[in-house]
Amino acid sequence: MELRNNADVIVETVALEGKRVVDVGCGDGHLTRHMAQHGAHVTGIECNPRQLAKAHAAAQVADERIVEGVGQALPLPDGSADLVVFFNSLHHIPPAEMGRALAEAVRVLRPDGRLYVAEPLAEGPFFEAVQPISDETEVRAQALAALKAAPGLVPETEFFYVNTVRMPSFEAFRDRILSINPDRDEVFGRIEDDMRARFARLAEPDGEGFRFAQPMRVNLLRRP
Repeated sequence: MELRNNADVIVETVALEGKRVVDVGCGDGHLTRHMAQHGAHVTGIECNPRQLAKAHAAAQVADERIVEGVGQALPLPDGSADLVVFFNSLHHIPPAEMGRALAEAVRVLRPDGRLYVAEPLAEGPFFEAVQPISDETEVRAQALAALKAAPGLVPETEFFYVNTVRMPSFEAFRDRILSINPDRDEVFGRIEDDMRARFARLAEPDGEGFRFAQPMRVNLLRRP
């Protein structure tokens, strides 16, 4: 698979200038701000208090806004978006609610609007490094199945690439894992020696820190 950068891929795949975009599960708002820098009017949706705090602490780059909410009940009106993005977030929605979240995406999209779903594959060095904390093999498969079964959407393209995840240190790696889900704190503490060993084995030094390969899949769909 081709080596590409996540942020570059979305800019190269969909037109962002002037578009109304919803970034579902926006985390610390990094992608929300990136799309805003490319001319989009972005609303980020996030439910994790740690991530919301980071997102709200970051400097605003345009007219982007980040609000508390969940994908299965978007706090937005019908037909209000040109593009809905699930970036590494669909598999974090409870499996029983994934279909509802996708229905919500359809609801807020205008006719001819697009849904962009980027999901990591359950393979590769980064997946293996995180696996003892959260083995997402099953839930990622469930996310893909929900996407394939979602009504009201016409598939346009599916493609794969390898993203590089960069970390300056093991401590940054730990912070990233724990910021996604605070419930992991206790588990990480119990197996920290194993996590350090995995990091040392799987992370590649790159002169500025460390990097992991992360295979990705993108699905682009359209609301008719």
